Amino acid sequence: MERLIYSPSLLRFRSGAVKGIFGRILTFALFLGLCGQTTQAWSQINAGRGPLNVRSAWTLEPGYLTLSTYTRFFGKVHKFDKSDQPGTTAITVWDVQGGLSLNYGISKHFEASLLPIIYQDTNRGGKGYNFLDDMFLFLKIGSFGSKGNSLSYGVNLGVRFPTAKEHNVIFEPYAADKTGFGANALVSYARDPLYPEDAFSMHFNLGYWNHNDVGAKLTPSSVPNDKDTVRVLNMTQELSYGAALLFPFEKFDFRFEVHGWTFLQAPPVTAYSRESIAYISPGVSYKPYRWMTMQLNADIRVMNAADKTNYLGASKLASLPNYANWRITLGTKITILPTSLYAISERDILMKKAESRRELFEQIIKEQRETESAEEELERIKDERRKAEKELERLRRILEGEAERQKAEQGNGNSEPPR
Repeated sequence: MERLIYSPSLLRFRSGAVKGIFGRILTFALFLGLCGQTTQAWSQINAGRGPLNVRSAWTLEPGYLTLSTYTRFFGKVHKFDKSDQPGTTAITVWDVQGGLSLNYGISKHFEASLLPIIYQDTNRGGKGYNFLDDMFLFLKIGSFGSKGNSLSYGVNLGVRFPTAKEHNVIFEPYAADKTGFGANALVSYARDPLYPEDAFSMHFNLGYWNHNDVGAKLTPSSVPNDKDTVRVLNMTQELSYGAALLFPFEKFDFRFEVHGWTFLQAPPVTAYSRESIAYISPGVSYKPYRWMTMQLNADIRVMNAADKTNYLGASKLASLPNYANWRITLGTKITILPTSLYAISERDILMKKAESRRELFEQIIKEQRETESAEEELERIKDERRKAEKELERLRRILEGEAERQKAEQGNGNSEPPR
């Protein structure tokens, strides 16, 4: 396998068997299974309900525990000339990541998520990878909205812990060796409010992330301080956004997502990933069982191709992008709890749906009666008001008539009798 190694003066490659990368991808696919993908903090392996990159406002049912595992990869052929060898040499540079996510439904409106990245290529000297990369912790507060309403609302709070050995990794979203934090606003629309995952749905996100990275040095420790004097002077901050459409069917779900982020305060010039970027992500999910979902996802970069990194004298590899042009993600999601989900029959599911819809119909009828009662009360108030207006009008006419009579009597009293 070929790795990209950073040094103060150049980027050099260590060549190996190309088949090694495929073996590693296969190993992670079999070991970790098939699931979600990551482009930045908020789209980090969504193992809960809804899309992969854009998060839904729905929380897991209380007591539900899900596990998602995934592997993701990107590769590109790089051609270069060696000074000691004639001709052009070509190698393939790979970026492979694997991880998992545990999601637990705490209550009706609260869901917690733990997301460790198990493996991450760094394309640097030494091992060239992080075994146990950074770890994320999220708390979703959601599923707000009246029963039977198609709209749901929520917010997602997140923290990133810098447990990796190497940060500022090429092809990956920006990350420093600091604890980051942020919040994400969530809105979801479901055509079927009672069972939103069984019908068409739309999801929208708008988030903020603070990398809390003031004072960080972004180049590897192998780069001497006198060669790299650049430090983070202002907190790097991002504004993230996303929208997703989900089209569920009996055994397959299809989705289309648009997601990205823009820097409110960009990191310094030594950061690999300091450009704003956006992806479109078509994907498909296969549901062999009620408790298992297999997923395939593709990310296609639609912006940004500009490279704003200062390589500090290192050779600029013009054929390599600053972000991955494309990424493929394979994964699987299983429901661990409740265990009763493994034995539940189709009849039980239909009975539960019928009971839920009956409760909704009863609520609608009750609300309708309350509305009708309120309307009747309003009509009675209107009738009383009309009666009062009529009485006031009668009183006005009476008072006007008495005033006219008094005036006429006064006029007759002042006139002289005839002679």
